[in-house]
Amino acid sequence: MKSNSLSYVEEMLLLLLHDEDGSFIRVPDWTLRYALSGAVLMELAFLNRIDCDLDKLFVIKEESTGDKILDSILKDIVSEKESQAIRFWVERTAVHAEAIREQALRHLIERGILEEKERKFLWVFNSRRYPVVDGTAEKEVKLRIFEVLFSDVIPDPRDVVLICLAYACGVMKALMGPRELDRAQERIDQVRSLDLIGQSVANAIWDIEVSISAASTPIPM
Repeated sequence: MKSNSLSYVEEMLLLLLHDEDGSFIRVPDWTLRYALSGAVLMELAFLNRIDCDLDKLFVIKEESTGDKILDSILKDIVSEKESQAIRFWVERTAVHAEAIREQALRHLIERGILEEKERKFLWVFNSRRYPVVDGTAEKEVKLRIFEVLFSDVIPDPRDVVLICLAYACGVMKALMGPRELDRAQERIDQVRSLDLIGQSVANAIWDIEVSISAASTPIPM
């Protein structure tokens, strides 16, 4: 199966997946929530349902996508009387992050890419793992991202968006070492500039992270 038939959320989860044990790269919960929220908004943009300018997000087409969660978010955007900033919708959509994640995992399992396994912890608590059954899609999406970052290949629009989201939520740091990331930084910045809505969503995620960090930093006495 080609990973370009997967959604942004599904590809984000594959980027976060550890091959060895089916666990996920640990990123702060709120960061992941906003990354998945951004991925859903980008999927709606890719399907020509929404777009944005430098300030606001707006609806282009109200037609159903056929996806329950996407349609729910689209309906929410349509029902808002005034146009709102990207950050507003990243935060509002993040409320549904758990449902977004669960649906994406279910789709990946149904397609035979992952399987779900539970294991006991101290004989009481269950933890879930998602070992790779068919690693083709997972390897392909990671190879695509590395090819874009370490060559002069013209990136596919979907890869541009994925890089924006992965960089915004810190996944790039987990996928490569500090030296590799430093070497790729100029290319990352170049790629991020290619897509207005992808860059806007990433910037909104950063703004939220800065606000959260500032709110949780103790005031010096």
